Amino acid sequence: MTEGRGHALAFGRAVDVYERSRPGYPAAALDWVLPPGARRVADVGAGTGKLTRALVARGLDVTAVEPDDAMRAELGRRVPGARALAGRGESLPVPDAALDAVLFAQSWHWVDPAVAAPEVARTLAPGGRLGLLWNDRDLRADWVARLDELMVAAGGSPDRGWRPAVPAPFGPLERTTVGWTHALPTEAVADLVASRSYVIVLPPAEREALLAQVRELVSTHPEVAGRDTIEIPYVTQCYRTSPVAAPAPSNS
Repeated sequence: MTEGRGHALAFGRAVDVYERSRPGYPAAALDWVLPPGARRVADVGAGTGKLTRALVARGLDVTAVEPDDAMRAELGRRVPGARALAGRGESLPVPDAALDAVLFAQSWHWVDPAVAAPEVARTLAPGGRLGLLWNDRDLRADWVARLDELMVAAGGSPDRGWRPAVPAPFGPLERTTVGWTHALPTEAVADLVASRSYVIVLPPAEREALLAQVRELVSTHPEVAGRDTIEIPYVTQCYRTSPVAAPAPSNS
């Protein structure tokens, strides 16, 4: 994925721009990843609660797990209806068989799958499900493709075609995609770039030079120039899987 695991705790240095610019997740994606009748759900790597607030709005019992203190504090302010706890995918602050679903939105790439998979399985009740979500910008819009080029040149890496790995005890991954758009004030497009972990850790002069290029792009590209609000097209990549029971030992 675009952001390397070593930058995982950089986000606390950019809480405001993250909250202002990062998109949420479309309802159709949640409909697909959540199992029927789910009530108890964890959002792991919850950040400022972009997914958490959508889960709470559905009336679910939500535990939001976030390792960064600053991000978790902002989540608590934004989504008081959820329990905001310190933790990570490899060590969840949740009892055994306590959850109907564990969701990682934009965060499974931060974990060690070999450790996180059995830990998630431990917390799932029978019939429970692991759901993974990523918002990819839709590069079919020329201005978005040019924005992506700037971000890659700054240290990001193209994540198109990347697929998550979820080892045992989970079964094969099912996948679907959901297309949608997220409206942002034009000036917040630079915030969207500034919220990326590899941009957060850039030297200040390099970061400001990148953000100046982004502002120039959105002010001059004919698809978006002159607009107060920009609709950013996204494709949400959705994955789901459930634990597979171990085969019974043979008597032979």
